[in-house]
Amino acid sequence: MFGQRIKRVEDPALLRGAARFADDIHYPDMLHAHFVRSAYAHARLISIDTTAACEMPGVHAVYTHDDLAPHWATDHIPGEMPNAAIRQTIKQTVLARDEVCHVGEAVAMIVADSRALAEDAAEHVVVDYDPLPAVVDLPAALADGSPTARTECPDNIAARFVQDFGDTDDAFGAAAHVVTERFTLHKGGGHPVECRGVVARYDQADNVLTVWDGTQMPHRAHGILVDLLGCAESEVRIVPPDVGGGFGPKFVFYPEEAAVPLAAKLLHRPVKWIEDRREHFTATVQERDQLWAIEAAVDGDGRLLGIRGRMLHDHGAFTPYGIVIAQNAATNLLGPYVLPACRLEVVSVLTNLIPATPTRGAGRPQGTYAMERLLDRVAQDLDLDRAEVRRRNLIGPEKMPYATPVRSRDGATMIYDSGDYPACQAKLLSAVGYDDFPARQTAAQADGRYIGLGIANYVEGTGRGPFGSATVTVGASGKVEIRTGATAQGQGVKTTLAQLCAGSLGVAPADVSVVAGDTAAAPLGLGAFASRQAVNAGSSVHLAAQEVRTKTLEAASRILEAAKEDLELADGAVRVKGVSGLSVSLGDIARVMGGMPGYAMPSGLPPGLSATAHFGPDALTYCNGSHAAVVEIDIETGQVSILRYVVVHDSGRLINPMLVEGQVHGGVAHGISSAFYEWMKYDGNGQPQTMNLGEYLMPTAPELPRIEIHHMESPTPLNPLGVKGAGECGTIPATAVLASAVENALSPFGARVADIPMTPERILALIEGNG
Repeated sequence: MFGQRIKRVEDPALLRGAARFADDIHYPDMLHAHFVRSAYAHARLISIDTTAACEMPGVHAVYTHDDLAPHWATDHIPGEMPNAAIRQTIKQTVLARDEVCHVGEAVAMIVADSRALAEDAAEHVVVDYDPLPAVVDLPAALADGSPTARTECPDNIAARFVQDFGDTDDAFGAAAHVVTERFTLHKGGGHPVECRGVVARYDQADNVLTVWDGTQMPHRAHGILVDLLGCAESEVRIVPPDVGGGFGPKFVFYPEEAAVPLAAKLLHRPVKWIEDRREHFTATVQERDQLWAIEAAVDGDGRLLGIRGRMLHDHGAFTPYGIVIAQNAATNLLGPYVLPACRLEVVSVLTNLIPATPTRGAGRPQGTYAMERLLDRVAQDLDLDRAEVRRRNLIGPEKMPYATPVRSRDGATMIYDSGDYPACQAKLLSAVGYDDFPARQTAAQADGRYIGLGIANYVEGTGRGPFGSATVTVGASGKVEIRTGATAQGQGVKTTLAQLCAGSLGVAPADVSVVAGDTAAAPLGLGAFASRQAVNAGSSVHLAAQEVRTKTLEAASRILEAAKEDLELADGAVRVKGVSGLSVSLGDIARVMGGMPGYAMPSGLPPGLSATAHFGPDALTYCNGSHAAVVEIDIETGQVSILRYVVVHDSGRLINPMLVEGQVHGGVAHGISSAFYEWMKYDGNGQPQTMNLGEYLMPTAPELPRIEIHHMESPTPLNPLGVKGAGECGTIPATAVLASAVENALSPFGARVADIPMTPERILALIEGNG
């Protein structure tokens, strides 16, 4: 069934309202939690008076840090990704202790009969704050004498590293031309349809704390909660319900994921907490502010000789995820191009803003933006065609696998394993009508219309390890079950895995059930991140299903007294080729392999019709692609309309092209949103200015164009399926291609686009020469 466009097995439940999200979980004696959150970006906590709130009818408990502290084995949430570049590790406590460091930090938790009662009680919790200076401006945060974002920190540098290879001094000394740019890329969030949610229930009889957690990382959440409680792994079970989008922010483990389960255990009642949208703006991690000051040296033909510069990255108030965004931005600066030398200093700055962790693309869109805008500038300054400048710098297919001079965050060399980057761009240019566009643009300008075309290329490292895990079992019912540590968050992972398994075992995908992310069903797993699940979980399912297939044919050969080569798997049975009626069902084979008391197993075969596989990739596999966009700008209002958006995409072999296209569509939509709409604004005191979806904008259906997708397939040798990831790729080049298109449309005005998002106000300023 590999490569078939089968419908998603998840959709019937979703479309009929039978899905089970966190807020769909109800128990008769359930209590509801609400959190008191800091109104200050930075302040000392002097005291918290919960007396009045505790006395309110319907309130069962009000907890502060001091109330919960005796119940934790460790006082801080563990889990940061280690890196030698980190100078200051800032781990968060479950509830704030002594100091609050961003607006929205949880200070106290109220548990009551209803969410409404808990919210009312929050008004009666009296918190005495001593306000401190807030750090929100990145350059100012690094200046001598700056206040610090945290009182225990000597300065505001969370991490510093230099991406350094080749000889940049020689590169710039030999350059025929140097282009210099400064980019400001503003802060945004994940904003899924469903915000975060946690439901917890403690079973005293079994001594098991079950937590339904809307997370991308149930096994990581399980490990952290076990560490915090100091209990055995068997005493905690994490079950991810249906998740209405993850996009990265649901990777992080949050204070609520610990506080709510502990409250359920202390009160011996189920407890539910569902994040509202206002909380999501202040309590859920967001992505970066980044400031780039960068220059590129090129020869007379526009070929890159070297890049140097500095990038400041907003790290936020804590370090729950390490420095992944900044690292990915730096390493992805290379893109699909030959770059002989680079020296990029990266400084990750502590601020009094919500912590910055990966959102879809995880820093790669920012590195891609910097490179693609530099190449546009080279083309302008040398009067060369934009596509030709890129073609001259692209890594050719004859160089594959291509060992780059860059190392990824695990210290391994980034090796591009397969792909034809020049052919990908050429296919894009043909699809969008690149050669004819100047004539169309001239004709449009004669009619008073300003249209522009942008192009951009990208690569993305996908399939990050260290492993995936899957168990495939055929039961006596004839049904097939997959249990996996992979996590579903709306991307169709159950369809993908069912499709792979069904093809191996000769059953319909609808007859394959997938249990994804339940830590009781699959003890090993790493969850959904880094476009990894098709590679890791998919390969694991494939290997396990093939082992079950082999065992099934061995058993059937004995049962049917036929040679294995004369057997075939189809329609839920093994049958003898060409012999009508001579077959045995998968259920009957499973029943035999399950054993009969006092009777021997079929000779030489171990019991059960099941197999487990853990696929671990040796290296990342790199997908790639090229995007083009045609836009039209209303020069009176600054409004941008996207007339066409074309994608040529290569993520290796495609298990289900329809699902891949859905992922690309979603990624492009996210990129369009970043390019024109999303901007998390703060004032100088760290107070958020965009606290709802009327102030913080995102596109809806009328703003999104039809997205045209063309596939290329360069199978990777790094996994048995030849597949690469696809979940984030649509986002990575989108801001760059749209900035290029807007700049091209505004070329009669001499506009140069540097900053994202491109709001109407900014576009009007560019037209007026003030951008």
